[in-house]
Amino acid sequence: MTLIKTDYLVIGSGIAGLSFALKTAEWGNVTIITKKRDSESNTNYAQGGIAAVTATDDHPALHLEDTLKAGAGLCHRRAVKLLVSEGPQRIIDLINWGVEFTRQQGAYDLGREGGHSRNRILHAADMTGAEIERALLVAIRKKKNIRLLEDHIAIDLVTEKHALNNDKRLFNTCFGAYVLNEKSREVFPIQAKVTLLATGGAARVYKHSTNPAISTGDGIAMAHRAKAKIANMEFIQFHPTALFDPEGPPFLISEALRGFGGILKRRDGHRFMPEYDERAELAPRDIVARAIDAEMKKMGENNVLLDMTHLPKDLVRRRFPGIYDYCLNNLRIDITNEPIPVVPAAHYICGGVMTDLEGRSSINNLFAVGECAHSGVHGANRLASNSLLEAVVFSHRAAFASKEKLSEMDKIKIPQWDDSGVLNEAEWLLLKHNLEELQMVMWDYVGIVRSKQHLFRAKRRVELLFQEIEDYYQRTAVTGPILELRNLTEIATLIIRSALKRHESRGLHFMSDFPQTDDRFLKDTVL
Repeated sequence: MTLIKTDYLVIGSGIAGLSFALKTAEWGNVTIITKKRDSESNTNYAQGGIAAVTATDDHPALHLEDTLKAGAGLCHRRAVKLLVSEGPQRIIDLINWGVEFTRQQGAYDLGREGGHSRNRILHAADMTGAEIERALLVAIRKKKNIRLLEDHIAIDLVTEKHALNNDKRLFNTCFGAYVLNEKSREVFPIQAKVTLLATGGAARVYKHSTNPAISTGDGIAMAHRAKAKIANMEFIQFHPTALFDPEGPPFLISEALRGFGGILKRRDGHRFMPEYDERAELAPRDIVARAIDAEMKKMGENNVLLDMTHLPKDLVRRRFPGIYDYCLNNLRIDITNEPIPVVPAAHYICGGVMTDLEGRSSINNLFAVGECAHSGVHGANRLASNSLLEAVVFSHRAAFASKEKLSEMDKIKIPQWDDSGVLNEAEWLLLKHNLEELQMVMWDYVGIVRSKQHLFRAKRRVELLFQEIEDYYQRTAVTGPILELRNLTEIATLIIRSALKRHESRGLHFMSDFPQTDDRFLKDTVL
């Protein structure tokens, strides 16, 4: 395929990328690329909901305070203030695009999750992300100047080191990306005046994850290779309650179940959360995840139980139809009659590509929004259901800030992809082993509880994997699995490097040899 030129290149098709595309389509042409089908994104799997102040007994100041408290001192206050003050208007945007949130007697049915002081979680039953994705895709298809390319994966960003005929003033600038069409196996450049990274998270770097297989940190890894600033990669949120099903795919048991009244118990029936935090099951995720981890180690068990059996059966089935059906059909568990086996799993990356309050990265014409970005909102621990809100608030800000970047770059020439001399080797079995080893190393040594000894051990092993995979990448024709594995090893390196810089325990980063917080580290970790 020949070069594609576009005003905007959006990499990713979740809430951040699609809402940005809808806004920027008002004044430019937009090309969206997505690795799989159009709806395959972390957004699509988000069960719980989106947090915003819509109730009369709530106030942005309360949402601000809850977010800052969860973030353990590292939230950027100005970013959080923008989030909570502009959030309600962005909810109206979603509704205008066709999102249908659950109502009770005409009013929005507001849920409550760990760390929130008020009921403020708008949801669409327990499939909020899927409903948002559905509505945004319907709106996207109505726009004639938005082109959506499925089964296309970005390889690397195009910067001044690639561009020909570049004006020397355009230094440290992104001009688009090289992209692989996974079906045709063709690689071609997309030249853009503005590029947005909306690639989601990277939790598949761990053995146990709630994320779909696409969450391989592509945007963060590409930005790092292009020399963008990356921040706070040590803060990995482990969701306390993924379904424990060793034979099945990842499946999240939403925090909303605990907000609804679910109780965490050991397998012997003992309720343990009140011993760890006065908020019990409604404590922030980092506290709940560490408590579960401690109880599992103490009892020698591989899971704990989430008990919903004391709650009205019809209400549970109506509020959580997706989770009820999944557990019944896949594990033959009726959650209204027996507890759900759960285990912590890697869920969300609080760090990412460092941006300002308009989504600008440290590279000109490159923006980042959503989970792949570090806007400063989440600090050391993300407050539940703030992620979808962050994506839509900062994609709106990025869209309007990007208008100033739509200058002509027609004289810039991007060369075609050079794959001369590469081999088409069939070694994916070996790469699969590398992936499994990487995920196990990260789970065992860079998980919920860490130490310097474990981190250095992980660093040595990941460096060897990185060298082996990079060598394979350089001499082999690119494929989706190779690109994702390359990106995951880059992500693992960033997480380990960041974790080794923080000699304290704060939020999601818990070091057994530095168990206390230390105000000398009351700052972002910037790579």
